[in-house]
Amino acid sequence: MIDETFYDLLQIKISRAFANSENEQVKHFWCDGVLAGFDHEYEKKHVSDNRKILMKAFCGNTGQEKYDLLLIFGRKALSRYARGLDISECIPNSPGNEWFDIDILKQQMVIQLD
Repeated sequence: MIDETFYDLLQIKISRAFANSENEQVKHFWCDGVLAGFDHEYEKKHVSDNRKILMKAFCGNTGQEKYDLLLIFGRKALSRYARGLDISECIPNSPGNEWFDIDILKQQMVIQLD
């Protein structure tokens, strides 16, 4: 399940990942919000078949630059989503950045859930 609580937690963890980044370009970035993408992408069959959802995130030095955010589902997240359970616990707690990637020029981010 993806709801406001999930979006809020994801926003916080993205901001933390920026602060812990070794990349000086994003070290002072922050995330001001995460928004849903297209409704059809949230259907269980779509997620099961594609293992990803495209969202929007507002990030950058001001927190207002619009980024495409590709949320990739790992095994645990996919299983929980298929059963209608909360997937917040699938957002990695790692202080490092190995669970996400950002391309500043293309304004794109990829996040890998557990």
